[in-house]
Amino acid sequence: MIEMRLKSIKINDTGDRQYIGLAEVEGERLLTIVIGYSEVQAIDRFVKEIPAARPLTHDLVANIVKATGCTVDRVMVTELRGGTFYALIRLLKPDGSIAEVDARPSDAIALASAVGASIFVAEEVLDEAMSVD
Repeated sequence: MIEMRLKSIKINDTGDRQYIGLAEVEGERLLTIVIGYSEVQAIDRFVKEIPAARPLTHDLVANIVKATGCTVDRVMVTELRGGTFYALIRLLKPDGSIAEVDARPSDAIALASAVGASIFVAEEVLDEAMSVD
């Protein structure tokens, strides 16, 4: 797994395709992922530290994770299959065990942005994404 950081957020108010860019922490590779409007808005809000008047979906998930005593250890983009990215959210449970939860990368990255968790991408995903024109 390669550690990445959120490098860019591109919001298109008139279209349904939004983009986030991830950059290697210790390298030069970039990964662009197309996401939905509500997810890009959430990520943008968390990055800018703009509070919501009431908990929105990703706030709610972060609050549930915290209320159970778990922490989000990291999110991982694990696969690129048929043009679709797949991700896991890795939770550390109070007893020290680990749980991994299937998620869309957009939701996983929004949650990571909400709680300050690290983002990782599988080497194979980076290689495959780089080979697609």
